[in-house]
Amino acid sequence: MNDFDLVRKNLFRRKLRAILMIVSILVAFMIFGVLAGFHRAFTAGTDRAAADRLITVNKINFTQPLPIAYFNRVRAVDGVRQITHANWFGGYYQDPKNFLMSLAVEPATYFDVYRSEFDIPPDQLKAFIQTRSSAVIGEKLAQKWGWKVGDRVPVASSIFTQRSGGHTWDFTIAGIVKGKAEHVDTNFLLFQYAYFDETRSFGKDTIGWMILQTNSPENNDRVAKTIDAMFVNSTAETSTDTEKAFGKAFVAQFGNIALIVFLVVGAAFVTILMIVGNTMALSIRERTREIGVLKTLGFSGPRILRMVLGESVLLALLGGLPGLAIAALITIALRTSLANIAPAFAVSPDIALQGIALMIALGLITGIVPALNAVRLKIATALGRG
Repeated sequence: MNDFDLVRKNLFRRKLRAILMIVSILVAFMIFGVLAGFHRAFTAGTDRAAADRLITVNKINFTQPLPIAYFNRVRAVDGVRQITHANWFGGYYQDPKNFLMSLAVEPATYFDVYRSEFDIPPDQLKAFIQTRSSAVIGEKLAQKWGWKVGDRVPVASSIFTQRSGGHTWDFTIAGIVKGKAEHVDTNFLLFQYAYFDETRSFGKDTIGWMILQTNSPENNDRVAKTIDAMFVNSTAETSTDTEKAFGKAFVAQFGNIALIVFLVVGAAFVTILMIVGNTMALSIRERTREIGVLKTLGFSGPRILRMVLGESVLLALLGGLPGLAIAALITIALRTSLANIAPAFAVSPDIALQGIALMIALGLITGIVPALNAVRLKIATALGRG
């Protein structure tokens, strides 16, 4: 019988206890996988933000509008290569539950600023620019609803109303946008700001925020300070920051996801650490005489150390790996329903590797004290215990 067989048999000597421990660890890593998936989904955009892009919003809050007159003034700032603007629409399709990531944009400049992320055929972009009541949709959104170029799609807003009193705008799909990389989210609908501005009942001649591209990331700080200084003491002061900082501020509206992950997973891990550590110590104490026999048969201290640590690591892996697998299945099951707010929700390979590292760490931490006690145990003392 090899050492692994001994480790496995010792672990399952008391089957009920082993199963309960495995289930506890499984639940902990299932929680870790799901929460880490949420954290990844909410921070994916900030991690991929372009270094040379800045976002200008109202200083009070990014939900407050800016005058459209600011656009040309910011465009003229030295160091600004290109600028576009966007306005949140709060759209949904047929039912408020069918939320759409929908923005009113300036089509001629929007795809220039985001040329590194999005790809749209030139003829479709031309049709979008020339047709005021048209819209372009992302590839994922097209797949979700089965929409294609030429379809007429009614999109209602939970925020804005038309001058006629209605809440619904009809758009003709002029193009379908693809991401230039797999991680680029294309679950969105974009339509012309000019058409939106002339048909809405309030907020005319205002925009939500401006996205500008600088000539070089080294110019970011100077450009940002210049823009904000232009509008000091105005009725709508501005705050300009990098796209990454803006993304983090937006995520913060949903709460500190990283802190939630840390606290929930940390609490579960500390609890399990104490339970597993105590159980391992009890298990080794129950096998005191057997350890004495092993030493009598010539098992060295390092070999016994490896066996005890192997037992605790095996326990962590038997619980942790299925826990991560279940978390992955949960993210797959919820991915469609959460596509609008958390499109990158998944247990990624990085999360899986972090989880495995935590399993090994959990096994080593909980097993080190019992393992050292077993190594230090003298043969006479071990054989003398009943």
